[in-house]
Amino acid sequence: MTVKQVQNEIIDEFSLFEDWMQRYEYMIELGKSLPLIEAKHKSDDNIIKGCQSKVWVHADMVDEKVLFTADSDAVITKGIIAILIRAFSNQSPQDILDANTDFIDQIGLKEHLSPTRANGLVSMIKQLKLYALAYQTQLN
Repeated sequence: MTVKQVQNEIIDEFSLFEDWMQRYEYMIELGKSLPLIEAKHKSDDNIIKGCQSKVWVHADMVDEKVLFTADSDAVITKGIIAILIRAFSNQSPQDILDANTDFIDQIGLKEHLSPTRANGLVSMIKQLKLYALAYQTQLN
């Protein structure tokens, strides 16, 4: 699936819920299904700066696709990173770099986050794209 197809799938799933309490519960469930980061990668080097909670992200490149793993010490934040990883993991670095993040606005996520969590969301996206840029540079 392309990044856009995955993003559209996420939009469709979120549209099934009537209110934000249900969406938060769904995000928490998504966080529980997150591909967990190995303990050795839960280091200060992999903490995303700009997040109020601790969020660790690790990336590997396998068959020219970027695979992300992550964890967080906060359940909502873990759900947010799970959504982002679902959208961007197992994609080529260039596809990640080219992808827009409009789907976040379409599911209404940003407007339902506190300002500090919204800043953390921006930092998470930035970090995933930085990993993609680093891997794209290796391919060129």
